[in-house]
Amino acid sequence: MNSLKVLFDRDTWQEIFGSISKNKTRTVITVIGVLWGIFIYIALSGAAKGLDNGFERQFENIAMNSMFVWAQRTSIPYDGFKIGRSIELKLSDIEYLKKRVPEIEFIAPRNVRGVFGGAVPLVVHKSKSSNYNVYGDFPEYTKIATKKIYDGGRFINEEDIKNKRKVCVIGERTQAELFEKNENPIGQYIKIDNIYFQVIGVHKFIPGGGFESDGDIYIPFETYKQIYNSGDSVQWFTIAAYDDADVVVAEKDIKTVLKRIHRVSPDDERAFGGFNLGEVFNKIVGFSKGMTLLSLIVGIATIIAGVIGIGNILLISVKERTKELGVRRALGATPSEVRNQIIVESVFLTLIAGILGIILGALVLAGINAATLDLTDFPYTNPTVPIPFILGALFIMVFLGTLIGLIPAQRAVSIKPIDALREE
Repeated sequence: MNSLKVLFDRDTWQEIFGSISKNKTRTVITVIGVLWGIFIYIALSGAAKGLDNGFERQFENIAMNSMFVWAQRTSIPYDGFKIGRSIELKLSDIEYLKKRVPEIEFIAPRNVRGVFGGAVPLVVHKSKSSNYNVYGDFPEYTKIATKKIYDGGRFINEEDIKNKRKVCVIGERTQAELFEKNENPIGQYIKIDNIYFQVIGVHKFIPGGGFESDGDIYIPFETYKQIYNSGDSVQWFTIAAYDDADVVVAEKDIKTVLKRIHRVSPDDERAFGGFNLGEVFNKIVGFSKGMTLLSLIVGIATIIAGVIGIGNILLISVKERTKELGVRRALGATPSEVRNQIIVESVFLTLIAGILGIILGALVLAGINAATLDLTDFPYTNPTVPIPFILGALFIMVFLGTLIGLIPAQRAVSIKPIDALREE
């Protein structure tokens, strides 16, 4: 009850503001110290979250725990084979991998014409023509890397594979370059390397899919195999592991199994190449968490330093107001009233500094967000700090302000009225 009485007492606030006005410069400098602490916390935490959000956006169309694996040349002689032997992945490797590597959820073999230095296929529609990369794919690929298809179209399905249909999904740039502005490409035919294909869909390009572009064309894998005479050869596997799997271990196991299938030395690290998106993403998440932890440590350390500064100001203020406090005690003010007044002053200064720091941090993050809003190629977006984290930081500040206020408050209570009245 005494605390609430002091809190809502008009005289208490008059004394608090009077004390602050006597030491304006000193108070402002100390408040800035506390303000700076929570500002650093919000700015660094928000920056880390923005980076996290940015990479999630970059990888939104592909599984976070996915990887690419391809064959290269051997670097160690093994089982009668010489060094430098060229290896080819096969469709038959898929079932073997699924049986031997339980971490695999989806696996999609892929072939392409036009990437990695190959001849880029010529694509013709009526009087218009251009060159585009052509991929041979299975429907499973979309379970690993999402393909957004415009309304009215679809991606390759199992019937297309089974019947080796000459159908294709074109890119939005391909549509713009080969078709008229208001012309619907769905159901129409284009020629790919002098072979007619029916357009069944148009895919929307999303940055972050590796070497893919907005002009790529996708055809059934079996159709690709037939027209380009690629047999059962596969250029690379796109693989997604289960969510709870260790993607680094999964990649190692996959390469071990492939070495066994293709009679490659277990110690040969060059025979199979790979790029592990899951590992990259985990490193990014780890970096983001490290940034958040760093911001918390630096922010709290700065806040503590600022709060200690507030405690020092109040100690000096108590010393300067010794006579005033003695008069109050002589007029009947209880020790708890004096103590509560000093604590309220400490909490008030800390709270004001915290609120100003939060506002400043929010303004800076809003500015950063506005500056990076249209940068789709840059992995950064929406730098924010969750409200519970901000409230938690503010609570810590108020708690520390209360604790530090106890020191000058106890100093004020320990002043004897008779001694204070004698002081000049």
